[in-house]
Amino acid sequence: MMKLTFVWILFVSFVFISCAHQPNKIVDMKGLAEERKTDLKLSVYIVAQTIDQLFRTEEGRREAVSVLNCNGISKVYLEAYRSGLVISPDLLRSSAAFLKENGFEVVGGIATVPGPGFGKAQEGTLTWFNWQNQKTQDDLRKVMEDSAPIFDTFIIDDFLCTADTSLESKAARGNRSWPEYRRSLLTELAQSVLINPAKAKNPAIKIIIKYPQSYDRFHLFGYDVATEPALFDGVWVGTETRGQYTQRYGFVQPYEGFINYRWISTLAGNKIGAAWFDHGDCTDIDFIEQAYQSVLAGAKELVMFNFDSFISGHPGHHLLRQDFKKLADLAREIATRPVVGVAGYKPPNSDAGGDLYLMDYIGMFGISLVPVSKYPENSKVIFLPSQAAADREILPKILKSIEKGTKIIMTAGFIVNANGGDKIASLAGIKYVTTPSPKISESVLNEGIKQKLKFPLTTDFKIVPEDARVLLEVSAGEPFLIQKNNLFVIDTHTFSQQDFDAVGEVLLCPRQIGLLELPRPWMNTIRSAFTEKDGPVLDASSRISMQHLTGGGFFLHNYNQEKAEIYLRILDEGSYVDGFSRKPIEVSDKNIRLEMAPRSRIWIRRD
Repeated sequence: MMKLTFVWILFVSFVFISCAHQPNKIVDMKGLAEERKTDLKLSVYIVAQTIDQLFRTEEGRREAVSVLNCNGISKVYLEAYRSGLVISPDLLRSSAAFLKENGFEVVGGIATVPGPGFGKAQEGTLTWFNWQNQKTQDDLRKVMEDSAPIFDTFIIDDFLCTADTSLESKAARGNRSWPEYRRSLLTELAQSVLINPAKAKNPAIKIIIKYPQSYDRFHLFGYDVATEPALFDGVWVGTETRGQYTQRYGFVQPYEGFINYRWISTLAGNKIGAAWFDHGDCTDIDFIEQAYQSVLAGAKELVMFNFDSFISGHPGHHLLRQDFKKLADLAREIATRPVVGVAGYKPPNSDAGGDLYLMDYIGMFGISLVPVSKYPENSKVIFLPSQAAADREILPKILKSIEKGTKIIMTAGFIVNANGGDKIASLAGIKYVTTPSPKISESVLNEGIKQKLKFPLTTDFKIVPEDARVLLEVSAGEPFLIQKNNLFVIDTHTFSQQDFDAVGEVLLCPRQIGLLELPRPWMNTIRSAFTEKDGPVLDASSRISMQHLTGGGFFLHNYNQEKAEIYLRILDEGSYVDGFSRKPIEVSDKNIRLEMAPRSRIWIRRD
């Protein structure tokens, strides 16, 4: 009871503080959110432990409603189970009813992670289930059966995955690889344990799967994006990139939220729904940057994890309230003018080799990269990282694209792993090399002068030009980027499984790398390789993202911790305004010059 009273006092204090510090122009956040909910909706997820502490009393529920209204939240996800705590159907039912009576949409949820007396924990480094175990299946099935009658919609949080290596799972695996076994197991159990039991109790219920952010690792741990979207009624996506400069959650680049959401949307179709991000390892700026990339990806609902951070307070909430109208305006624009650009090809369940999360970094180069799960035969510019080698029919597709005059950028890792790699290498004007020759460089040649990098640059293979032109060299005789006609080869290395193993990482980027420390002339040369004929030309350092909107607009973000001078050449006629303020943007001889403050953004909208 003392713990509950303390949390209630925190609630009361935070409601007063957060409401008192809203900007004058946003007096009624609840009213504004209601007015703009067709453009953008704010939601929050409440974990089982918080429901158990706060929703048992009338006072706790009232204060929860005050916090929700103050922050413009109109939809609430109530969790039925997490880490061994099962919320009784009576408490779930009364909590859901109270929130509905107060005007909120309500969704049920579950975090399928083990806890004392519930299911069986995996044998592995992370706190996931051994899904092969019968107790795990029975305990989860019971929660689904008890919860389904209470909710119209129910979401499965991040953890429909496993890394279990117990004797039980080894026996069930047989002669299959671990990833193949896990995907097959969880595709079946998603139906027999989660979906079917719920729909047997409530045939009208809609079941949503929420994917985490680690898209290049999904297939290793049982997420099967090729089969699961068809099974579920909705697909929500994690855009929780958090702090790019910190190790706690893996030095993740902000562009990853966009990549993950847009890639999964190509597999989910019209089932795609909300973006989901959290507060962990986030400054106020990290938090709001997650919101912007989620909206740029096409999300019309932002689910914030979790409500506990609204109890304790977080500086990002103020920025979210302050920028809500901007985000809603941008969401309305993106609904009809989505981001377009270079098509980055990643087939479902594809291995990344040494190109893990490379697409995130390409986006941070200022390249408007849009991921796809099917070969983009009609795209003018195509990017083929190692992941694209999973398409065993890739060679004839490349040949057809070449005939159309398509510009294609390939990584050396893709050529080595692709079916027909020898032919592709010949087309690109390089010697076909399959033996890795990793090189770690502390500096690069910048216009003939050696320039030291803050973090080392790693390359995987030695590119040997035959009749290709060298555009960039790490050092004399060590090409980094080459060109032959419309084909380009880049010798990238982000991370491989060995990099993860070296530091004990499982899911996210294990370290900072030199790709984002490359000199500005290098950035401009790389961007030029990715730019279609008569496309916009960006002159900027790294960590400047530029997303090209359908119809000619642009969204630029300076993710650096220093101000940045940027030049954008617009190769078509027209006038432009700031999409938020509607103030004119000066265009001189088709050039836009911008000086962007650290961690700032601008929407350049065609007038």
